[in-house]
Amino acid sequence: MQCERLIKLAKSWYVHVREETMAPARMIAFMENHADECDVCQKDPDLQDEIAKIREMILPESKIPKAVRLQNEQAEAAIAVEEDEENDETEKSEEEDIYDDDDDFSEEPDLVDSEK
Repeated sequence: MQCERLIKLAKSWYVHVREETMAPARMIAFMENHADECDVCQKDPDLQDEIAKIREMILPESKIPKAVRLQNEQAEAAIAVEEDEENDETEKSEEEDIYDDDDDFSEEPDLVDSEK
């Protein structure tokens, strides 16, 4: 956050949230309202990401808007699919390495005549 005023306000609001004299959703609403009206906040490219992180930290899951919850679940599912694909590729390459030997173990080994 680049706006010193928003930082001070957020700290103050968070104290109220911890003391349970302010609802966490109200704090997020105040932050978003300030960001919409403040010139410094409007120029800050990372502010919306920071507000989203704060929202995830202080809002209980049931209070996060349904659209945001669905978006987060879809993103988590996409990440899980990518990780599964990477794990499958790793396992396949490891199996190929194991079975990629040139040795043919299907035939009986030649016995060497030790009496010669």
